[in-house]
Amino acid sequence: MEDIKKIIGINLRYIRYQSGLSQEKFYTKFNMNPKYLACIERGEINMSVEYLYELSKAMKTTMSDLVTYNEKKLINQKRIDAKKK
Repeated sequence: MEDIKKIIGINLRYIRYQSGLSQEKFYTKFNMNPKYLACIERGEINMSVEYLYELSKAMKTTMSDLVTYNEKKLINQKRIDAKKK
């Protein structure tokens, strides 16, 4: 099982990608520090429940979607990342 921070990062990156938002568009639209966003997506940030809630609202998803391990999302995100390289 993946670390919860990594799961959140994978899910956030997957949802952001599915929404058609680049990291730049995302952090500009939601007034977020770009380094902070990158750290979240890499699973390096332990965020508060309040921040997770705000992030889920901003992404028009649920907190559950951000914290639930989903093998399909993990595989799809790895494919997306591989195509970018």
